[in-house]
Amino acid sequence: MNMKTVLAATVVLGLSSLAPSAPALAAGDDSSSTPTCKAGEVYDEASGKCVKQSGANVTDENRTDYAYSLAKAGRYEEALAMLDTVADQNDPKVLNYRGYATRKLGRTDEGISYYLRSVAADPQYAKVREYLGEAYVIKGRLDLAQEQLATIRTICGEGCEEYRDLDEAIHGASDI
Repeated sequence: MNMKTVLAATVVLGLSSLAPSAPALAAGDDSSSTPTCKAGEVYDEASGKCVKQSGANVTDENRTDYAYSLAKAGRYEEALAMLDTVADQNDPKVLNYRGYATRKLGRTDEGISYYLRSVAADPQYAKVREYLGEAYVIKGRLDLAQEQLATIRTICGEGCEEYRDLDEAIHGASDI
């Protein structure tokens, strides 16, 4: 077990008294369908229930999706700890969700660095471009946010959720 995994487990287990005891759906306008569990557990999509993280035999995709659910529920440190357990740290979704959690923790520049790595890995990933644009709004760089909005338009059009959400953030109608 490497040091990151040990640290991740320590953080997750240390937060167990703060977590709900039953699964709850993640909140937010990009709601995840993956329930969140109490700290020290992970939602196993195959069995449809929360299982102890230490003995869980869940896929990296499952862990990545669960980390996003934790982040959407405001459990950013736990989300980062869960992402630490994923084998491929260069997966675009892992990088995006790491960026999202760090940005929500107030570390916007760090979040942007993860978003840019995700964009480099998958330039057609609209969700990361939305979040990168929102980070640029936070930084006051509306020109860069508009560039991301234009790119999202080419990926999925003006009707997709990512376009609508970033457009709202740019125009000040969304909590980013």
